[in-house]
Amino acid sequence: MSLTKEQLLDYYRKMRNIREFEETIHRENTTGEIPGFLHLYCGEEANAVGVCAHLSDDDYIASNHRGHGHCVAKGSDPRLMVMELYGRAEGLCGGKGGSMHIADLDRGSLGANGIVGAGAPLATGAALTQKVKGRDNVSVCFFGDGASNEGYVFEAMNLAVILKLPVIFYCENNGVGEGTGVDYAVGADSIADRAAAFGMPAKKIDGTDFFSVYDAMEEVVAHCRAGNGPYFVEAETVRFYGHFEGDPQKYRLKEEIDNAKLHRDCLKKFRSRVIEEGLATTEEFDSIDSDLVAAYKGYVAEAKQAAWPRPEALTEDVYITY
Repeated sequence: MSLTKEQLLDYYRKMRNIREFEETIHRENTTGEIPGFLHLYCGEEANAVGVCAHLSDDDYIASNHRGHGHCVAKGSDPRLMVMELYGRAEGLCGGKGGSMHIADLDRGSLGANGIVGAGAPLATGAALTQKVKGRDNVSVCFFGDGASNEGYVFEAMNLAVILKLPVIFYCENNGVGEGTGVDYAVGADSIADRAAAFGMPAKKIDGTDFFSVYDAMEEVVAHCRAGNGPYFVEAETVRFYGHFEGDPQKYRLKEEIDNAKLHRDCLKKFRSRVIEEGLATTEEFDSIDSDLVAAYKGYVAEAKQAAWPRPEALTEDVYITY
């Protein structure tokens, strides 16, 4: 393994940070104090962290409705993210974006999006900007198997090939587009195979294995930075919770979810491999877990007491000013 112990613990902390963020919001949502719709990322953490491990603040990502994990992995402050979900003035977007539109432009995060597949043209546009400016930065579009059927995703892919843009189309295939299975909704045997129709290279990876994601993205990001055009990645992953908070999940058997948590949990797989190879200890992982549990208790308590946005803020940030 080429990663150092320091790197391994750092990547685990980032994945565990996302997990604790989502588990905290999952519990707190039952109080009715968090406004808006919520879509949780639990189970998919290896993807966000494995991808963003190769990106800088000058690289861009475009997210989807399930965007908390992408934001954390890109380096956003989780304390300010909790504030945002509670709608408080100190939130990452001033308390006006909430879960569905959380963004952090200082970190290159173009934000979550309530329109399925809408991140594809945004990421493609960001990549065009980098090319026009002569930079070697890349952009990544995170989207799901449901969005893989959207027309403007195909249009963005085609334009990216024509203009040879440094954009990565990263499909997090968790097997269910809202409540419809991928076997029913996707005609092809492989979503990744569709990229060939546009003349775009592609690969399919295990999105429940951090090391599979990390190794694949090292090659993919290098391909794009070198000016070789776009790349498509299909990561087969799993989500532990429903499409949204409150989703009864009648389209999945309980045994299916339990099996995923037992055998396809990316955090468990990461810990197991690293401990087996003698690169870190159970105690070191447990210490990270405890630190984050305590941190999120503090974030929530602080957010509940924080100030609401000023009424005048309603009309601010509506239109861009130069």
